[in-house]
Amino acid sequence: MFLKEKSTGNLVELISLDNLYDPCQDTIAGRVHAGEEMQDLETFLKSEMIFPSGESLPLCWLNPKYQEIIREKSKLAAV
Repeated sequence: MFLKEKSTGNLVELISLDNLYDPCQDTIAGRVHAGEEMQDLETFLKSEMIFPSGESLPLCWLNPKYQEIIREKSKLAAV
């Protein structure tokens, strides 16, 4: 799977998806996909990654307390 780094726009090939889906993990391992040579493995902050289409990662992948945030937003919207 590929994600894009917000700051550079580089595509990053993820090595494992386990940390991506786990909201308690704030980093993922991957390789920048640039040039013809395989790049070294690096660690990236999930908060600095987006989908190649430009969409943000789902909140449930980033924040272990995402349900509380959603509840607060719906309370504010109801007011």
